[in-house]
Amino acid sequence: MAVTAPYKFKRIGGTIPNIFQEKEVSMNWAHVHLLLSHLPVIGTIFGVLLLLLALLRNSEELKRVSLGVFVLTALIALPVYFTGEPAEEMVENLPGVAESLIDKHKDAALFALLMAGGAGIVALAGLILFRRAERLPGWVVAVALVLSLATSGLMGWAANLGGQIRHTEIRAGFTAPAETETEGGQETKKEEDHE
Repeated sequence: MAVTAPYKFKRIGGTIPNIFQEKEVSMNWAHVHLLLSHLPVIGTIFGVLLLLLALLRNSEELKRVSLGVFVLTALIALPVYFTGEPAEEMVENLPGVAESLIDKHKDAALFALLMAGGAGIVALAGLILFRRAERLPGWVVAVALVLSLATSGLMGWAANLGGQIRHTEIRAGFTAPAETETEGGQETKKEEDHE
C-alpha cells in the first residue's frame, strides 16, 4: 500500500523553486517504518538521560516527565513494530537483502517492544497510582530506570540489526574496498605503508 500525499504550493510572487512546485510524494510501508523507527530509540535514550538528571537534581517534576516519556516511547514502539512486516514484504526480494538478517531484526525488535512495553506499563502505573503523592516511590523510579536502560540497549540492538539489512558497511566482517588514486589518468591501487 502506498500513501500518496499531493503537496500544492501557491505562488506568492516571483518564481517557485522546483522543490516547491506541485508534486506527488508517494510513501510506502518501508518509508513509514524507517521514519518511525528512530523515535523509540531516541525517545528511550532521552527518557533515561532525563531520569538521570531528575535523580541528580532530586526533581519530582522531571521524574514524572521522564516516566511520561517512557509511556510515549512504548506507544510509539507499537506502530514501529507493526509496520515492520509490510516493510519486510517490500524489501525481502531486493538484491543484497538476506532473510536471516530480517529474522534477527524481527526477533530483536520483538524483545525491544516487550521491554519498552514493560517500562511503559511500570511508568504509567507509577504516574496513575501515585498521581496525588508528593513523591514517587523509589522502587517505581528504580524499576523504570532499570527497564528503560534495558529497553535502550535492546532498541539500539534492534536498530543496528535493521540497519544491516540494507547497509552492508555496518555488517560484521565488512571490509572496505581498497582506495584508489588516479595518476596520469590511470587508476592505481594506493599502497599502504607498513613500517
